[in-house]
Amino acid sequence: MKLSKSLFRFRWWILLVIFVLGFWAPFSRLGGTRPGSTWLWLSGTLSSYRILPIADSIFMVMGIAILLVFLAALLRTWAAAYLGQDVVTDRALHGERIVASGPNRYLRNPLYVGLWLHTVGLSILMPPDGALFAVVTVAILIAFLVHAEERNLAAERGEGYAAYKKAVPRFLPAFLPRVAAGSEQPHWKHGFLAEIYMWGVVVTYVVFASRYNVTLLEQGVLISLGISVIARGIMKSPGPETS
Repeated sequence: MKLSKSLFRFRWWILLVIFVLGFWAPFSRLGGTRPGSTWLWLSGTLSSYRILPIADSIFMVMGIAILLVFLAALLRTWAAAYLGQDVVTDRALHGERIVASGPNRYLRNPLYVGLWLHTVGLSILMPPDGALFAVVTVAILIAFLVHAEERNLAAERGEGYAAYKKAVPRFLPAFLPRVAAGSEQPHWKHGFLAEIYMWGVVVTYVVFASRYNVTLLEQGVLISLGISVIARGIMKSPGPETS
């Protein structure tokens, strides 16, 4: 249990390390040169098998990536609007309440599903080996964290969570809501600010994809991350004292 709590507490740092290793791909640099991106590798593979011309392949791979990062941002923002900034960035395992509103009526772990979709969309900028490492490692980390969270919720909430767990799928969303809506009201501003990094990546992809410049897209991702850190710091800072 101590390991689970530590992993959850430092999950954002762990994810950062995974992404850095994915982009750096030290296991792909044995030849001394930086390998090409998964975006161009996939596009070239499709073209070499005469599935699509190279230009169409490049466009299709990026189109799928844009769709993935957009769905990730939308899903996480929807969930964060109901969960609140404190829960999204909390460093302790959740166990105080069950949120059965918004996307949580369709699947139990929308934040984690959104994170994995984002990882897949982001991985096209990584070298192929780094992309595979990031996608698989993040999936393993998510599985471990979900298991720890669900075990904690089951211990804290008992039969209430057991019934929710039985009704709502873990990762694959149901077509129709599986539980009645809870009393929570969405706070869309907080939801958007909590996921401003995700939306920054979406904007970066949409605006700069046509330049076919992986370095430019990587810079946009880093800028989005920096803006997210600043935004979260502002949201967490206490307001002015009043007498």
